[in-house]
Parts: sequence; C-alpha cells; structure tokens
Amino acid sequence: MNIFVSRRFPAFVMLALGLVAAAAAAQTPALSGKPALVVATLDGRTFDLSAQRGKWVIVNFWATWCSPCVGEMPAISKFVATHKNVTAIGLAWDDSDHQDLLAFAKKHPVDYPLAQIGMQHTPAGFETPQALPTTYLIAPDGHVVKHFLGPVDAALLSQAIAAAQAKTAR
Repeated sequence: MNIFVSRRFPAFVMLALGLVAAAAAAQTPALSGKPALVVATLDGRTFDLSAQRGKWVIVNFWATWCSPCVGEMPAISKFVATHKNVTAIGLAWDDSDHQDLLAFAKKHPVDYPLAQIGMQHTPAGFETPQALPTTYLIAPDGHVVKHFLGPVDAALLSQAIAAAQAKTAR
C-alpha cells in the first residue's frame, strides 16, 4: 500500500502511520451519518456538501507533499468528468501557504474544486486522516458509504458505488 511520503515527518512517525494504514487493509468501514461540509475553494467559490444531494460525492483528503495523493488526482478527475452523477471535492489537509496551493492547482489541474482545510480543522462528520490520501464516498442521500485509506482509482470507486446501490436495492 502506498502511504504518503513527507519531508516534514520523521521516519518513525511515517512507520507508525504506515502500520495504522496497513492494519486498515486499504479500506475501512463507512462512518455512519451525514457529514456536513461547507468550504471556500481555491478559486474563491463555496462548496456545500448538502447542495450536492442527488449526486455521488468523492471527498478526498490530500496534500501537496503526498506523492500518492498527486498520483490519484488525475484518476479522480477523469472519473468525475466521465460520470454525470458524480462530483468531488479535494481537501488539502495541508498547512502550505495559500499561494503555494494555488500554484500547485495550476500545475495539477483537475475537474473538481480544491479547498484548503489545514491539518487542525477536520470537518464535522469526518475522521482526522490517519494517512494520506484518505477518501470518502458520499451517497446521493448524503451518508458515507465508503472510507478509503490510500489511493483510489476508477475501479475502486465504481465497485463502491455498485455495492452501495446493490445494498440499497435489497
């Protein structure tokens, strides 16, 4: 499993985080409830999770210094661009300077909004990320159906949506 690599954390911290993520076996059970999220995006707009009802929403925690995060961004972007009923928000769990994040976004464009939340401000209804990337899949009714630790791709997202739809159909 790929876990983030950071120049900011000592090796023993990285090892501990890697063990936590490995123990989670890449995916953990979904949280219950409907998280709330209203954030200002890097482009100056507002993203309100409750306004996305009726769509699947990918909530992706990432950081500029996380190579697996940067690596999965094109896959999430393509998934959103090719699925009309899916949207996403990228939450920079990163204390980088705002101008650095804007430069990063320009260098790594995606088809979904990006926002900075800072490492001390995990939004209500979400767990503090134990490793990056961390992704939540939110159902059209607003509840969390899947919590991923580690990079996601189209296959994982499609499988999670199909499993949630099958469960709902029962």
